[in-house]
Amino acid sequence: MDTGKVGMVGGEARSLMLYEANKKSLGVAYVLWFFLGGVGGHRFYSGRTGSAVAQLLLTVAGVILAAAGVGLVLLAIVGIWVLVDAFLIPGWIAGHNNLLAHQLAS
Repeated sequence: MDTGKVGMVGGEARSLMLYEANKKSLGVAYVLWFFLGGVGGHRFYSGRTGSAVAQLLLTVAGVILAAAGVGLVLLAIVGIWVLVDAFLIPGWIAGHNNLLAHQLAS
């Protein structure tokens, strides 16, 4: 009698469900980069919390110090950093997902 299984045994199905629940999405990362890039939203999502906090603090300091003229330099640095991140995001997401798949396979 058909039990509704699609050819997966219990452990494989569980691993697949865990992978699907915990994998990162490239699309979500780019949406966060586009809307929250200056405050490190994409880096928080990608698990790069330390550098995300650095981006956030640089942006806040840049906005506060913008009246003195120094802040514009900080904001330019963050802008270049965020632009470079656009090219790094796919590797981060692939690395996270590959590590997750490897951990679930072991």
